[in-house]
Amino acid sequence: MSEQELMPIEQLLPNNLFILPVTGNPVFPGLFTPLMITDNQDVEIVNQAIKHGGFLGLLLVKEENENEEYSHENLYTVGTVAKIVKKIKLPDGGISIFISTLKRFETKQYYPSGPYLVAEVQYLEDIEDEPEELRAWTRLLLSEMKMLTKNNQIFSEEMRLNMVNIDHPGKLADFIASILNVERKQQQAILETLVVRRRIEKVLVFIKNEQNIAQVQAKIQARVNQKIEKNQREYFLREELKSIQQELGLSTNPKVELINRLKAKFKGLPLSAEAQETVDREMSRLEAMDPSSPEYSISRTYLEIISDLPWKEPKPENFSIDSARKILERDHYGMKDVKDRILEFLAIRKKKQDTKGSIICLVGPPGVGKTSVGISIARSLKKQYFRFSVGGMNDESEIKGHRRTYIGAMPGKIIQGLRITKAKNPVFLIDEIDKMGVSYQGDPASALLEVLDPEQNSTFRDTYLDIPFDVSEVLFICTANTLDTIPRPLLDRMEIIQLSGYTSEEKLAIGKKYLVPKSMEKHGLTKEEIKYTPAILRKIADEYAREAGVRNFEKSLHKINRKVALRLIENKPEVLPIVIDDTLLHEFLGQPVFVEDEILKADRPGMAIGLAWTSMGGDTLIIEAQNTPGKGEIKLTGQLGEVMQESVSIAYTYLKAHATEHKIDPSWFEHNAIHLHVPEGATPKDGPSAGVTMTVALYSLVTGQVMAPNLAMTGELSLKGKVMPIGGLKEKVLAARRNKIDTIIIPQFNKRDLDKLDENLKKGITFHLVGSVEEVLALAFPEDGKREPMQSIGALAAQPNTGEIAAISAAVAQAVREALRER
Repeated sequence: MSEQELMPIEQLLPNNLFILPVTGNPVFPGLFTPLMITDNQDVEIVNQAIKHGGFLGLLLVKEENENEEYSHENLYTVGTVAKIVKKIKLPDGGISIFISTLKRFETKQYYPSGPYLVAEVQYLEDIEDEPEELRAWTRLLLSEMKMLTKNNQIFSEEMRLNMVNIDHPGKLADFIASILNVERKQQQAILETLVVRRRIEKVLVFIKNEQNIAQVQAKIQARVNQKIEKNQREYFLREELKSIQQELGLSTNPKVELINRLKAKFKGLPLSAEAQETVDREMSRLEAMDPSSPEYSISRTYLEIISDLPWKEPKPENFSIDSARKILERDHYGMKDVKDRILEFLAIRKKKQDTKGSIICLVGPPGVGKTSVGISIARSLKKQYFRFSVGGMNDESEIKGHRRTYIGAMPGKIIQGLRITKAKNPVFLIDEIDKMGVSYQGDPASALLEVLDPEQNSTFRDTYLDIPFDVSEVLFICTANTLDTIPRPLLDRMEIIQLSGYTSEEKLAIGKKYLVPKSMEKHGLTKEEIKYTPAILRKIADEYAREAGVRNFEKSLHKINRKVALRLIENKPEVLPIVIDDTLLHEFLGQPVFVEDEILKADRPGMAIGLAWTSMGGDTLIIEAQNTPGKGEIKLTGQLGEVMQESVSIAYTYLKAHATEHKIDPSWFEHNAIHLHVPEGATPKDGPSAGVTMTVALYSLVTGQVMAPNLAMTGELSLKGKVMPIGGLKEKVLAARRNKIDTIIIPQFNKRDLDKLDENLKKGITFHLVGSVEEVLALAFPEDGKREPMQSIGALAAQPNTGEIAAISAAVAQAVREALRER
């Protein structure tokens, strides 16, 4: 063939091309590369292109969509024409083709050709600038690329050779753009750039980005290698240390050290047979385990806890009753009955030399010193002390521990306390035992049954340990505000010691002896800087802290001392000490919380004052009754419980049944509705001891009489009018004293409780013991016998007063005449 017959392949390029959509990155001219075709439609396009000369147009897809056919709207307009060199069929039905990319082209229009994309194209030529300038750009491009490919394993040696052998600047830029890690849209922009110099500029920008990334990567790699080298160095040093220790005969295996230490601890412990068998079995398992196993740490913790428990028998108790009495007297004021009961308890322990016995439960309102009494008992016995609260606890695992199969399992509070105190006979204070809850996780109160039962706790079995441990020598002291919420089986296992509230005199003494010095020390004050008089302390107790305990009393002292400390720091006064008087008291604490005007008084018909017991101590309760026209209905408000509602029904029934005896017209109940209310309606109230108070309130309403002044009462009423006994007499008397009440009516069955009260508590108060409601009414309404019988409402309706009717008629006539005169 002659040279005239040889034609460049560019001149053989057809004007119409079969278009193959390309996903991923665009294909640049000047490459020889394989393509994998798996889509059936794309395979047909390739076959058609081979039939019509073997040329194929490659256009990049704008947005890739899975399982969707691409139309010309979703294709870029500039692409690359390729010559299909070879086709290979694949076993899965697809094909692999080798193509040689030739030139850029731009689509002009598409022809309808069935399922294939056929487009009329225009081929694009590179636009070159000044040769010298372009040569400089090319050299810069090559030098920057060499810096990037140096010591970079991503670029192969073949790529470097191809890059050097390319003599055309535009093709060099295309080749570099195809091997750089550049986004598809940016590569498409390079493909569409016809000016060679601008194309090289864009490629240089991407090369610089790659160089920066490579530098950061090199720094990160250097840091990682440095850490690896450091770890390797430490590893070799540890290995050398192990070799040295082996030469010296020292143990270097942490596992061996742990097992030897555990064996040494267990060797001197008097374990029971079951416990010893469990320990031996677990120790064998630990020796056979790999330290990296998760079970290894579980087994190690289990054995360590067992070894830390106090298995040895404790030394005999050595304490003095005189010393215990002094400690109790020094730590607590008053509480004679409580102190005597505790000393009796301690005397029995010393006499019998038996640490097993009853469980003490201290019951009383907040702030009376239950927890501090428990601490004093521990100090008296010279024993370790451990306190934990069960208030709000609703998981029995907190008492008896979790099973070891659970992640984070641990023994219960009992075993934890023994491990912490390291004594077999410590004092355990279980606080707030009346506030335990019940949930799907169990009942902690039931879990305490075994712990607090002297007949069972010698073989207490914690769920975590699963071996018996003797906790019978532990002295358990429980505290509670009320016994109502403690389950009966648990209550039977404890001996109850009641702690009552304090009188004003007791609060004054406690303030002077304990609270004031303690608060002054807490706030950094001395006797030379602040002074409290007995009158001011009494005023604080009566007007700012009139609760059963002394917690609010102490808070008030803290508040005063804080403000005095601030005053001393900011502007130290010339005259010291600062004497707290009425003016300063009102300045520091504000207006009194309790004033004389707020003392409850039954000064109107339908009112009566009763005494109530709550978990917060005693309280006074005023009951109000009001009648309205009706047919005998009764309306109750004030959040009264079921027992209190029954008391109202009993009182109402009793009055109706005995109306005639008390000169009451029976028809009054048929023409009146009664509304009975107990103030502080947001506070729930319940209990039977307000029965007689409700009867007095209703009787006062029906008869229109006012109850005797400064009188309060308590007692349960039976349907036949008997006054039944009540509880909490001391708390109720304290509440009466706080309200300036000097006469109290109590059931005669409570005479034994009255005899137990201190004379100071009963001083100035007259007590009336009654057995029936008639006695109560006689004391509450001393003028009741002089009252005229009530006239029948029906008789008044049948026989009207003619004089009153005449007067009313005359008044109406006069009013009519005046109205007419005004007109």
